[in-house]
Amino acid sequence: MWIWYAIRERSLFYFSASNPVILTGGMMGESKFEVLQLIPDSLKPKTLLIKLPASVTDVTESINNAGLTLPLIFKPDLGERGWKVKQIRNDKDIELYLNEIKIDFIVQELIDLPHEFGVYYVRFPSQQNGFVNSITGKEFLSVTGNGEKTLQELILEKDRAKIQWNALSQLYAEQLSQIIPSGTKLELVSIGNHCLGTTFLNYNHLITDKLNSSFDAISKNIDGFFFGRYDLRCASISDLENGKIKIMELNGCGAEPSHIYHPGTSLLTAISVLITHWRNLYRVSKENHDRGVPYLSFPEAKQIYKRVKKYLAPGV
Repeated sequence: MWIWYAIRERSLFYFSASNPVILTGGMMGESKFEVLQLIPDSLKPKTLLIKLPASVTDVTESINNAGLTLPLIFKPDLGERGWKVKQIRNDKDIELYLNEIKIDFIVQELIDLPHEFGVYYVRFPSQQNGFVNSITGKEFLSVTGNGEKTLQELILEKDRAKIQWNALSQLYAEQLSQIIPSGTKLELVSIGNHCLGTTFLNYNHLITDKLNSSFDAISKNIDGFFFGRYDLRCASISDLENGKIKIMELNGCGAEPSHIYHPGTSLLTAISVLITHWRNLYRVSKENHDRGVPYLSFPEAKQIYKRVKKYLAPGV
């Protein structure tokens, strides 16, 4: 579909017109920090950009000056799919993170709200109102004790947790031999990313006229945003419907309607959703282009790609 639409528009990067306010429309290379600046402060966590090189002292001073306290979330300003997104609890964690990271990164207030969702929003430029067409609920990686097995045994017998063994064995090194009491649920990873063990669930039943109206109002405050996914936390389903949320990230056209990863979803269903997704992306991009938004040129895309490739690890 991408190739077909690219031929029709005579541009490999027609999708860049989907969100004129975001570099490449949000397909690659955009700064997470710059995108967050588009969102009203009341709807997002307090966020800092740390430019390298930086020392532990530099980072802690920036944190203190901003009135933030540990624990916090650190993540690359350029990256995706949970790459190097970590919860930082102390100065030692900061030191370890600085030893690993090779790119400017974000320090973000930890939002301790119980519900995390990915909400996909679409608005065609020719239409007054937009709509939500995907809501993904996130079930964080956890284990539940039975009063007999150790934490290590519980992790290794759960498929999603076992895949994360290398990271979990370090994070919980001092607790692996402990027996978890019966009925006690232990959340192992509190970052809602699929590749970190989070289960994505189809919550499209939460889409209502009120929810559409709430996200339409939020999105229209971001001039030049038409197509993308809000990754957010909220206190309740009612707050979600009414737009009382904290937006941790806003992802442009490179984001997926991630409810398709609900366990048991058929391949044909997922393909059908993605066909609609790419049709919508084309229509939004085409309508913006017809209104004067240029498509990204090949030389511009090449420069962005070189910058991305320089910083991101293989496979990201």
